[in-house]
Amino acid sequence: MKHLKQLGFYIIAMSFLLGCEQGIDSITAVDSGADASAPAVVINSPTEGSKIKVLEVVTSITVDFEVTDDIEVASIEILLDGTKIGDFNSFKDYRRVLIDDFVYDQLTDGTHELTIRATDLDGKTTSSSVNFEKEPAYTPLYAGETLYMPFDGDNFDLVNIRQADKVGDPGFTGEGFVGNNAYAGAPDSYLTLPTDGMLTNEFSAIFWYKVNADPDRAGILVIGPPDEANPDAQNNRQNGFRFFRENAGGNQRFKLNVGTGAGESWFDGGAAADVAPGTDWTHMAFTISQNQATVYINGQIVSQGDFDGVDWTNCDLLSIMSGEPRFSGWNHKYDGSNMDELRMFNRVLPQSEIQNIMTAEAGGFVGSFDAEMFYMPFDGNNSEMFTSSDATVVGTPSFAGESASGSDAYAGATDAYLTFPTNGLTTGEFSATMWYKINADPDRAGILVMGPPDTEGAEYPDIQNLRTNGFRFFREAGGDGQIFKLNVGNGTADSWYDGGVTASIPSDTADWVHLAFTISNTECVVYIDGEVVAQGDFTGVDWTGCDILSIGSGAPRFNQWNHLSDLSYIDELRLFDKALSQGEVQSVRNSDL
Repeated sequence: MKHLKQLGFYIIAMSFLLGCEQGIDSITAVDSGADASAPAVVINSPTEGSKIKVLEVVTSITVDFEVTDDIEVASIEILLDGTKIGDFNSFKDYRRVLIDDFVYDQLTDGTHELTIRATDLDGKTTSSSVNFEKEPAYTPLYAGETLYMPFDGDNFDLVNIRQADKVGDPGFTGEGFVGNNAYAGAPDSYLTLPTDGMLTNEFSAIFWYKVNADPDRAGILVIGPPDEANPDAQNNRQNGFRFFRENAGGNQRFKLNVGTGAGESWFDGGAAADVAPGTDWTHMAFTISQNQATVYINGQIVSQGDFDGVDWTNCDLLSIMSGEPRFSGWNHKYDGSNMDELRMFNRVLPQSEIQNIMTAEAGGFVGSFDAEMFYMPFDGNNSEMFTSSDATVVGTPSFAGESASGSDAYAGATDAYLTFPTNGLTTGEFSATMWYKINADPDRAGILVMGPPDTEGAEYPDIQNLRTNGFRFFREAGGDGQIFKLNVGNGTADSWYDGGVTASIPSDTADWVHLAFTISNTECVVYIDGEVVAQGDFTGVDWTGCDILSIGSGAPRFNQWNHLSDLSYIDELRLFDKALSQGEVQSVRNSDL
């Protein structure tokens, strides 16, 4: 047997040798030809204009690209913003290089340019670039915000950094009420998200909406339980809520249904809740507390009523722009309308805050009072409503978790305060009003200051106290309380408005107090709870050099006498471009009660 195997091997070997000698299947070299073209580069990811949305300040990005060459790729470089972050010069396939797993783990916020540069054996080089952005992590603008979807070309919830699930093929409008895009409904299409973190005893939702009355009824927002008895036409209304619209004599009527666990409550405002087809963008809102639900259209109440509080049992799914899958039994299915700026909250928004958000998003805040030019409600952020701009934060001030009005208030901290540029605030007459809850430790502090830099002092810039321009509103210990004082400069000298004990409150006062002062060309007045506590003649304020407003401290322009950070609470800060009368001061105060 051994000899037979050896013989077989010998026959095969001889056959191969004879075949080669006779020119059968010979192996010959092939000339690769001239290197005629430069490499081709295709970047698959990231794509041009893409946005990376994550919670982390520094994150990772995976680069995916392909390089091809007619002869051979010699080297590849990866550059981020002009700096090399990777290179390759050894490949399994030298004509077609696929790299889909290169990870860069130091990506920071901002816009970036990714470049792939490929060189072939002949030295010809090709570069291809894409621009993309890592967006800063979204910081909720409003207290209690649990969801925010701007629909700017994607269906991201920016609060939780998650993409909504799509059913069907919803699209985008190409322009938005706010931003550059908005949700566009499509047949049999909608979005869903899990309800994690949304289901609290109080709930609010607000959004902008442009109605398309075809189909003539639709679900808009639904958080409801499954209807296991009717899986193809679900309509279990015992839990959660359903916000939807229906035809009403040619208009569209907006309705809210809320389940209490044992029953359901309806909030149907009738004709007051109608919107005509073809109407431009409309602001929608509804709130649910444990004893009342309210529906708003353009900031006005259109339906309101008492009920026993929402029950969220089995409400694990949010549907956006359709009643499906949990509220389809009455054909409230997809909505072909447009939606923008969807926000949800774990609290009941008061009507005033709904109106403030609405007007801010509409491109300009409309003040509640005549001559009002600056308003900070401190409802979980340090935004000024007229300009939609944020204060510059020094140190680490926080929020009080309580308020005189609205949902929150500024809480001072050691070596902490806010500043704003004074553009538009240095008017001929001037008033300021606020709610204030005192913390008398430290026993003196600056509250509001618009003053010039003190460049003459020997210890400038660390110690400043130039009082010939602008104003300084502050407090100091006096007797058993804190005395509130105003100092104002007319350009050549300063005037004092110190009411002594009349202008004081006990240091242990636990309640909110309303503070105000006015500056005209003839007098200055200080008010506590709407009553005059200091008053005197004046020749008019000079604003030279007064380029910043300090809130919650005398620093940096009024610190020589140690009027530094105030640990007290401040709420509903308003500035006016006139000297308010006492009656107007009292009206501002009473409006927040």
